[in-house]
Amino acid sequence: MDENGHDDFTAYASGRWASLVRAAVLLGCSHADAEDAAQAALVKTWAHWGRVRQPAEPDAYVYRIMVNDLSTSRRRRWWGEKPTAVLPDRTQRDRTGDVDLRRAVVAALGQLPVEQQQVLVLRFVADLSERATAEVLGVALGTVKSRTSRGIAALDPADFAAYVEDDL
Repeated sequence: MDENGHDDFTAYASGRWASLVRAAVLLGCSHADAEDAAQAALVKTWAHWGRVRQPAEPDAYVYRIMVNDLSTSRRRRWWGEKPTAVLPDRTQRDRTGDVDLRRAVVAALGQLPVEQQQVLVLRFVADLSERATAEVLGVALGTVKSRTSRGIAALDPADFAAYVEDDL
């Protein structure tokens, strides 16, 4: 291991890349924008890696950077294309299932307030603890619990019924 932590950071970034991108996608980014958000968060983390790696829990720091950057970018006026909730009819059902489930999850999360989206993605996609999620978002632990509860309650199980196996 070298003295400036390059090897540690490289291992950390490689191990967390997919989770960061997945979290950004579920927070409303396109895949390309999600990769940009993950990369930007890791670049900012590298600048402070010596300090960040000390508590041995850099996830909260990295996710906080990414969530803050995404929140800031959403506040900026945007004149690009807007996605539509109504998709054109498909001639044949997509048999992959995973793609359809991903669309259902993204659509369902898109109906929730941003604060609930952030909590659900950090808790269940990034697999952060309630305490780490509270730290990332800069809110109280009770706020994370209530947003999680309200977010889950707002999701309609019927949206996911086709993707849940009967024997579960």
